[in-house]
Amino acid sequence: MKGFFQHFLLALQFFTRIPVTGRLADWVGFSPAMLRASAAHFPGVGWIVGGLTAAVLWGLLLALPAWPAAPWVAAIASTVFGVLLTGAFHEDGLADLADGLGGSAERTRALEIMKDSRIGSFGAIALLLAVLFKVALLALLAQVDAWLAVVALFAAHVTSRTMPLFVIRTLAHVGDTPQSKSKPLAESIGNAGLAAGLLWWLLAMALVVWLLPGAPWAQAVLGALIGLAWMWRLLRRRLQGFTGDGLGATQQVCELLFYLGLALFLA
Repeated sequence: MKGFFQHFLLALQFFTRIPVTGRLADWVGFSPAMLRASAAHFPGVGWIVGGLTAAVLWGLLLALPAWPAAPWVAAIASTVFGVLLTGAFHEDGLADLADGLGGSAERTRALEIMKDSRIGSFGAIALLLAVLFKVALLALLAQVDAWLAVVALFAAHVTSRTMPLFVIRTLAHVGDTPQSKSKPLAESIGNAGLAAGLLWWLLAMALVVWLLPGAPWAQAVLGALIGLAWMWRLLRRRLQGFTGDGLGATQQVCELLFYLGLALFLA
């Protein structure tokens, strides 16, 4: 159990701005092997980020007056909260990948562009469209049913953080090895780690099905799987593998398509 909590807290520290400092950080410790083991808890980080962001959405939907703009305000505010909570970690990956793949058709040059901390036109457009799409989908779901939007937000965060595990498991890491933060994560993701990540996801989906048994959760998950398949093919074809930015972009795409799959089948 000690190792379980250490690896979970290490994943939480790596993927969010939630402080793990002082004596707690000393107790958690760090090593590349621990960071590899923490990959199993990426969906567990989705429990925390998704749960807190969903709580913000639910609180605002309850507190705001019942006007047509209320779902939009709540969706924007919860999205801002989520970005602050994670430090725009995954959004940054999406922007960098878009800049790299949009900036050059040549693999080596695309990888070089992705290392540049400055955002380009492709990254800015991708980031803007992704945020707008996310806010619009959340507002749409909230207009259909406020509680549905809240539960979907939680489920999407867990599901979208499960999908990159399959990218790590099946593709090679092609980032700048000495400088890449994601390299220790990607060196070895075993069956046990993948199974642990899937357990986090299964528990989350069991919870949401219990909370809203009539919602089209299977179609929402199918949407995320389509996003995974598209990103997997894109990374394999253009980069012959993945980088940390590719994992962040995969999370963003899968989250968006989870909401879209849910919304399309509500009727």
